[in-house]
Amino acid sequence: MSPPLLQTTIVGSLPKPSWLAQPSKLWAPWALEGAVLEEAKRDATRLAIRDQERAGIDIVSDGEQSRRHFVTGYLEHLQGIDNEHLETVRIRQRYDAKVPQVIAPIVRPHPVHSEDARVLRAETDHPIKYTLPGPMTMVDTLHDAYYKSRARLAMEFAKILNQEARELEALGVNVIQFDEPAFNVYMDEVKTWGVEALERAVEGLHCKTAVHICYGYGIKANIDWKQTLGSQWRQYEETFPVLARSRIDQVSLECHNSKVPIELLGLLQGKDVLVGAIDVATETVESPQEVAATIRAALKYVPADKLYPCTNCGMVPLPRAVALGKLQALGAGAKIVRAEFD
Repeated sequence: MSPPLLQTTIVGSLPKPSWLAQPSKLWAPWALEGAVLEEAKRDATRLAIRDQERAGIDIVSDGEQSRRHFVTGYLEHLQGIDNEHLETVRIRQRYDAKVPQVIAPIVRPHPVHSEDARVLRAETDHPIKYTLPGPMTMVDTLHDAYYKSRARLAMEFAKILNQEARELEALGVNVIQFDEPAFNVYMDEVKTWGVEALERAVEGLHCKTAVHICYGYGIKANIDWKQTLGSQWRQYEETFPVLARSRIDQVSLECHNSKVPIELLGLLQGKDVLVGAIDVATETVESPQEVAATIRAALKYVPADKLYPCTNCGMVPLPRAVALGKLQALGAGAKIVRAEFD
């Protein structure tokens, strides 16, 4: 049986239950430890899966319930990175943060997310997506005291990510998504080595591969930055043509309540497009009709069999009830437009 048109999915993260981590807070510390924490992560993953399935989400994720942060949650498992002596760096040219530093050759001593992917695969019959940080965004979330070259460090990360991705594919993951919010900040680097590093990360994969680019979570630093971008956010005009020529199958971006000109989707001809129809920078829950309107607007530039309604970004900072309402609106909105095709 062929999959339905307009398959829905989310970028990746969902809010964590209060018994796992502090709600509505990015990078909140774990509320538990040891074996009890590991069990709680698995329980939270099962809840995230059920919420997505009941809301009508077609391609489900684990909600990133086993990770505190989408980048450092991976970096903390690698050797050559000092997670104790942090350095302050400028993240995405927007805000300062204390981050780990690279002090030696990067080594991945063991698979990082295989066990989490096994839990996800065992808990659902839906197609599943697993998210990984992209090489450029990993570089931009560190202080490099060893390689002294962003491009060289990105390639080292790409090799490690490729090993991880191949293992995830072997475990039954249908879509592997790399998160690259740095792609709409460092335009020249995207063209000179960013996409090249991303292609190295997907080398040899046969499952669907995706890249998520966005203007970030709905935190103050990101909201303030968006105010400086003018009436139209045209950064994608530079990166989309490069991605359209790449080996990446899918590109994810925000559309609802954003100032991205919708016609820019036409620059991704030939790619699957994950169209963000849910605004994660507000606690207002969209109506299914609003979601449907965003999908219809995107359909003017993307064929229906290549359009995947999605969230604008991760929803981890939102209250759980709000995120659940947004999931339900996404599923219901896609159903409305799907019926119009029938």
